[in-house]
Amino acid sequence: MSKIKCGICPWNCALAEGERGFCGVRGNVDGKIVNVNYGFLAVASLDPIEKKPLKNFHPGSKILSIGANGCNMRCPHCQNFSFAMAAKEEIDMMDTDPNEVVEVAKQYIPQGNIGLAFTYNEPVTMYDFMMDTAKLSKENGLINVMVTNGYINEGPLKALLPYIDAMNIDLKYFNEEGYKKIAGGLETVKRSIEVASKECHVEVTWLVVPGENDSEAELEEAAKWLASVNKDIPLHITRFFPMYKVLDKKPTNKELLYRLADIAKKHLTYVYVGNV
Repeated sequence: MSKIKCGICPWNCALAEGERGFCGVRGNVDGKIVNVNYGFLAVASLDPIEKKPLKNFHPGSKILSIGANGCNMRCPHCQNFSFAMAAKEEIDMMDTDPNEVVEVAKQYIPQGNIGLAFTYNEPVTMYDFMMDTAKLSKENGLINVMVTNGYINEGPLKALLPYIDAMNIDLKYFNEEGYKKIAGGLETVKRSIEVASKECHVEVTWLVVPGENDSEAELEEAAKWLASVNKDIPLHITRFFPMYKVLDKKPTNKELLYRLADIAKKHLTYVYVGNV
């Protein structure tokens, strides 16, 4: 049986008819790789843009934030596991389409909405739907935001960027061994930050997980590298809370968050502490 490769992310899954990829939501249907849950959303919420988090992009505004299910990494401490790690059958999902989503976004403009944010789960996994919706959104004068782990192949990323105005990209570790634990890759994420920061507004999030990526040395190395790309890229140092499969750790110590922020500020212009 012939297989077709999905080239959206570095997994590059080769799928036979009816098979799904590592993300669980992209599959081979009638000889084409598609998002098998195209148009199904698990959440839609009008959020402050600072919640994405984006601090230096249209502060004080709101954005209609949508998400589905599926992810191409496997973080055991996933803070959005109820969406990202769920099967379609396990959660209530809304059947919609790009036109309907954009029309709803426009209806919220009087309430301060500036556009759409693809978030909550990993939007790379709903690439087809995101691309179609983002194009239509731009045509209607709206702003598009992508909140992502950055684990996407460079070609699909570059094809998407003309329709994305801002991104928040998670930088989860600054070593490949850490990324191996969560089924990702540091160099891919670094390249995504480099490429995206040349085309749109980019902010980066470092979720401090106790015993995983909480060392001062690793954080400083990451901050130095970000500064080499652009010292004005905002860095969000955020607090871990016990979630999903990691329930035996306590929330990140607040003093540690501020200490790490002080270290990052030696290299970066904008450093924020979140979820405290």
